[in-house]
Amino acid sequence: MSKNSKMAKSQQQSDVSSPRRLARRLPLVGAAAAGSVLLLAGPAFAHVSVQPAGPAAKGGFATVNFKVPNEKDDASTVKLEVTLPTDHPLASVMPQPVPGWKVSVTKAKLAKPIEMEGEKITEAPSKITWTADGKGVEPGQFQQFPVSVGQLPKDADQVVFKALQTYDDKEVVRWIEPTKKGAPEPENPAPVLELGPAEEDGHGAAGADDKSGATTGMKNTAAASDSSASDTTARVLGATGIVVGIIGVGFGVFAGRRRSA
Repeated sequence: MSKNSKMAKSQQQSDVSSPRRLARRLPLVGAAAAGSVLLLAGPAFAHVSVQPAGPAAKGGFATVNFKVPNEKDDASTVKLEVTLPTDHPLASVMPQPVPGWKVSVTKAKLAKPIEMEGEKITEAPSKITWTADGKGVEPGQFQQFPVSVGQLPKDADQVVFKALQTYDDKEVVRWIEPTKKGAPEPENPAPVLELGPAEEDGHGAAGADDKSGATTGMKNTAAASDSSASDTTARVLGATGIVVGIIGVGFGVFAGRRRSA
């Protein structure tokens, strides 16, 4: 075989093997790229947030969940402090018990009293503090802290809560930075609760459900009443028909005896 033929054959083998090597490398490159995306995207989700468990309507009551993920690999979250708004005080704040955590609600005097359901309120909850009894939120875990709050403001689209997350190594992360529309999310954003349209009764969707249930109940009661009346009428008519039939039979027998006589 000539030198040129050997070179051509070697080039052909190289051309064939190149796509094979590329095919073998692609999964490794893809995995590395995916890992980079996950590493970059991870911190964006690892912050304290607040989400409604149901409707959170303006002027109503709602149950919300404060979600606390653990951002560290070598420490546990052992304390969460949530500061409640002062521009729109929440007169009613009731935390749900969470196993393994103690909770306390701090109240403060209001600069301007507010009214709720006909009562004047001079003080309102200003802070909720959860403290771990045991291990707290360990690395790779998260914890939710449910709270019933109200009344929500009627003239605002959102409620901002500031939160402090304390680790067992004494580090405190302050989730207090405001998020501005059109601007990048800050490094430590404060939890924000978005509010929906106000309900007519001011108590959220539950009030609408109650009204619907009451209306349905009234319709069912009316239908039952009509059905009962119909049954009574049918029974009366049936009894009347039986009596008339008996009278008719008796009259026939009496008439037959008169003819025989």
